[in-house]
Amino acid sequence: MFNFTAKALVCALSLSIAGLAQAAAPISIKFSHVVAEHTPKGQGALLFKKLVDERLAGKVTVQVYPNSSLFGDGKEMEALLLGDVQIIAPSLAKFEHYTKQIQIFDLPFLFDDINAVDRFQQSPEGKSLLTSMESKGITGLGYWHNGMKQLSANKALHEPKDARGLKFRVQASAVLDEQFKALRAAPRKMSFAEVYQGLQTGVVNGAENPYSNIYSQKMHEVQKFITESDHGVLDYMVITNTKFWDGLPEDIRTELTAILAEVTVEVNKQAEALNQNDKQRIIDAGTTEIITLTPEQRELWREAMRPVWKKFEGEIGADLIKAAENANQAN
Repeated sequence: MFNFTAKALVCALSLSIAGLAQAAAPISIKFSHVVAEHTPKGQGALLFKKLVDERLAGKVTVQVYPNSSLFGDGKEMEALLLGDVQIIAPSLAKFEHYTKQIQIFDLPFLFDDINAVDRFQQSPEGKSLLTSMESKGITGLGYWHNGMKQLSANKALHEPKDARGLKFRVQASAVLDEQFKALRAAPRKMSFAEVYQGLQTGVVNGAENPYSNIYSQKMHEVQKFITESDHGVLDYMVITNTKFWDGLPEDIRTELTAILAEVTVEVNKQAEALNQNDKQRIIDAGTTEIITLTPEQRELWREAMRPVWKKFEGEIGADLIKAAENANQAN
């Protein structure tokens, strides 16, 4: 009887200790992305990990997987919804299957500069898009800048007619498809990890990227020209699985929200500096000529692409487009 009682107590104690150990196990967050660590998104992910390590030590651990090392362009969203990864930061072009309104960020020449993008994202209309996909299991946590997009090609692009017949790599976005069709060019969907090889082999002739992406992926080594068009924005939405996020203890979720807000400010502050530094590195490499458009040439590009706005107005919403246009005016 004594042996049985003792064994029962030992067993109960072991289960209790195991339960406490399990309860004390830190929450694991896998942060997967598809770009290099040098880029704004790469730096933001590392800063997020650093601050979590400092402020939530023993409670939360963060593992960062850059350069498509865990999931690539085509798989990361599925992985998030399945719970195989907890945070990703896809480019805004990736969300059209979840809400058509986010296509607003792909409309060419809608925003005059990155400051206008900032003002729109911080507006009530911009913030509302972060929560627009929760019924699909996706919660937006913030916008991270990468920068304004430039056109690169192996042909000098001064005017819209120069792009005719060229094959441009695009993300899986109906708006970006139409953007290049408006130029009578051929859009080709391709994952980000394949772009360098695609340009090198001639599968595509050109692409659109901020300077930090062009430099970090060495695209300037296989593109003779970059037209500084600033025609669109390549930004990211940091997102999480809604069920995972809502299931976090409130104090943990509150601290993670505060950390992400702090990281977002820093990422967006540093993005422009990173792009300008990488632009200079491209110039110093001497492999690529950077073309500066005159105001008249820029207006030709804008007019060539403006019909795309009308084509998607019904899906995006005229009021939302108007709010974005209003963001071009500083308060």
